[in-house]
Amino acid sequence: MIFSNDRDTLRKMYRDAWQKKLASLPMSPLEVQITDVIELHPEYHSAMEHDDLDRDYTPDRGRSNPFLHMGLHLGLREQIATNRPAGISAIFRNLAAIMGDAHRAEHEMIECLAETLWAAQSANAPPDEQEYLGRLQRLLKQGRQTQ
Repeated sequence: MIFSNDRDTLRKMYRDAWQKKLASLPMSPLEVQITDVIELHPEYHSAMEHDDLDRDYTPDRGRSNPFLHMGLHLGLREQIATNRPAGISAIFRNLAAIMGDAHRAEHEMIECLAETLWAAQSANAPPDEQEYLGRLQRLLKQGRQTQ
């Protein structure tokens, strides 16, 4: 269900998981993953509790899309767990060690993921894994240079 194309269904899944977490109700493994990400983003807690699920988050409104951001976290975590594309798990471990903060490392890597997805969408093509890994390698190299 996390891979649904229905925006409302996905947003409701986030909200329902968060409500279960707040009520200390049993959750599925996927709901635990979702709430782990929500917990790391207190700036989104209100959106999970009060915002209209139909709200459009556009740059001109000055607010980032919490569902997109957290979805990128979940996607990245899945990539790291499965090491797909090959090498991403090591990049994450190294970057997290350099930064001393796994969540910060995820945020940096999410920027690379978002750029890769944007480029693929703009070209109406599948994401280029090699270009994505190249972006991540450059990020890691920059992290090493700042240390």
